[in-house]
This record gives sequence, structure tokens and C-alpha cells, in this order.
Amino acid sequence: MLSIALAGKPNAGKSTFYTAATMAEVDVANYPFTTIDANRGVSYVRTECPCLERDERCNADNCEDGKRYVPIELLDVAGLVPGAHEGKGLGNQFLDELTNADVIVNVVDASGGTNEKGEPVDVGDHDPLADIDFIEEEMDLWLAGIVERNWESVERKSRSPDFDIDDVLADMLSGFGASPKQIATVLRDLDYPDDPIQWEDEHREALARDVRQRTKPIVVAANKIDVAPEENVDRLLELDKPVIPTTAEGELALRRAADNGLVEYDPGDETIDIGEGVSDAQREALEGLAETMAEWGGTGVQAAFDYAVYDLLDHLTAYPVEDASKWSDGSGNVLPDAFLLPRGSTPVDLAYTVHSDIGDGYLHAVNAKTNREISEEYELEEGDVIKIVSTA
Repeated sequence: MLSIALAGKPNAGKSTFYTAATMAEVDVANYPFTTIDANRGVSYVRTECPCLERDERCNADNCEDGKRYVPIELLDVAGLVPGAHEGKGLGNQFLDELTNADVIVNVVDASGGTNEKGEPVDVGDHDPLADIDFIEEEMDLWLAGIVERNWESVERKSRSPDFDIDDVLADMLSGFGASPKQIATVLRDLDYPDDPIQWEDEHREALARDVRQRTKPIVVAANKIDVAPEENVDRLLELDKPVIPTTAEGELALRRAADNGLVEYDPGDETIDIGEGVSDAQREALEGLAETMAEWGGTGVQAAFDYAVYDLLDHLTAYPVEDASKWSDGSGNVLPDAFLLPRGSTPVDLAYTVHSDIGDGYLHAVNAKTNREISEEYELEEGDVIKIVSTA
């Protein structure tokens, strides 16, 4: 399962974001470091289900009339403050928790209603743009510190006749989620001395920065748009970074209202249908939220996850089935499973994702949409429905 981490300074709305996306109860309060221990839960990315191409919708648990929700792991950790890489705040704990994340959503208080430490100030008093770069810088400096502390071992290994810097660095940075292929790509683009003994701090920092960019891409969630000055949101959207306007509190309110039958709403919808049984106060609040959604194309919470997985990580959704004509499993369930895979994946990769035994016993695959056998080099596309034939 892919893992998305919610990052940001304290009190930017991460825990509300997490609660809205998972509907799991966590501590939410208007003071820094509400979150001490990391919260882990399951959320979803949304895509179009292939059942929309058939006469009837599928009976999958995570499909709502063709809106398919694919599970991902969501991680909410303690807030980050300037100097976190030196251990300030809960920095080391925060940064350590990020090592297993595949992608990061940097939750920024677009309202400017909290300072750099996450302490409440008047809306508009703090510049939210200042909260973006420091997250990346803290992560880069933290990783550079890890590289620095382990560099002596790299220098010792460099004296061996079979020394290979690609292998040594891949081994050192594997705990950060860096693959040998990623390390090789970074080194190919990096200007550095052949002898590790001649490396300076600037080389190690450049290595750390490039590794972090490749292994922990970031999308910015410009949160609290329902109370943010419009010029703040506009300035954030003008940045040369992926920025998604969001209101985590709005999403949470809609989830709870939908659970109580007050509105018709599925995560990621751009509009809501307000029911008849709401009070005047509830209707006023919901209509105000509907106006915010109309301006920004929804609450943005679902959009942030979707962008992180389908755009930043460049993944796709594939659906393995046993019956190619009915698109079902052995029990007749239509499109019961959906898997996220990197773009460029093949039917063999899908087989191994389903189960290692199925991958080991792979024989061939059939594209259920065309009912034609496909080669093992075929590159899967978003929404492919695939029958895997295996000895397992």
C-alpha cells in the first residue's frame, strides 16, 4: 500500500486533514504539538471505475456509482518547526516518521493565522509562503546530516578495490526509501569528486537534496481557504510548485453531515446536495461551504491525495479479475480489487502485486476490455482490467 505523509508546521490543520480523510478520531486543538505520536490510518485516492463502461455498476465495496476509491496509508506526524533537523520541537521524531512515506502533502495554513512555530496570530499576520520552503530545507538538512554522520564508513569502503559508490550509497540510504536505481540517477546528474575523501559539505548536501526530491516528492495543500485572504491563496497558486487549495474543516463537516444524512456527498465531489431535514443554522453553514467549493472546485482534500499519487508518483490503477468476460473473481464479484502501480508496469508486475506466488507462476495475461491476450511487456494503462493466468 502506498503511504502518504501529512507534513507541516504545528497547528496548520494536519490532524483535521487526517480526521477528515480517515474519519478516525484524533486529538485536534488550537495549540502547537497536539499530535505527539504519529497517527496511521487508511484513506483513499479516487478514480473512475471501469464499471462505468458496462451497463451496470460493480458491487465493489469501494465503488460509489462509478467513483472508485483505492486505499492508501495516511500518516499524520508531529508538526515541524525551523531547526527541526537539529532536534528542535519534535523534529527528529517527525523526520524519522517520514522515511517510509512515498509522497508528502505539506499542509500550509493559507490564512496566515499561525506563526512559524504554529502559535495562533491574527488571520493575515503571517506570510504562508514562508512555511513552504522551510519544510523542504529541514528535510534536506536532516538527510544531509545522516549522510555526514555515515560518511566515514564510505571513506573506509572506498579503499577497497571493488568499491562502487552507487552500491555503498544505495545501501546507506535504503532506509530513507532510496532505491539503487534512484541513487544511480542522482549520481549521474551530480558533479562530485571520484574520491569520497575529497567530498565537501556542499557535495553531501546536494546529494541529500536530490535524493529527497526523488524519493519524497511534495504537494502543497493550501489549507483553511474558507477563512484565508484571497491574495494569500493567489500567491500560493502562483508558486512554481504543485499547490492544491483545501479546507480540511470543510471536508470533515461534509463527511459528518453525509454520515448523518444531511447532505449527499462523496469525497472529491465538487458540489453537494443539501437535504430537507437541516436546521437554519446548518443550512447557512452548508451553503457557505458550497460557495467555497464552487470557487475552488471542492474541498481539495481528495484532490491533494489524487494529485500526490496519480501525478507526482505517476501511478495508475489496474483491476485483476478471474473471469475476463464478466470482469469478476471466482465468486462472481465484479471488479473486486484495485491496485496502484507505477506507470510503465506490466502484467507480470500486477501479478506480483496481487501475490508473489501468482507472479512466480505467471503464464500469460488477457486484457478483459478487448478480450485479447497481451504480452508480458505490455505497459498497463489507467483502468485496465486484466485476467492473469498463472500456475499458482
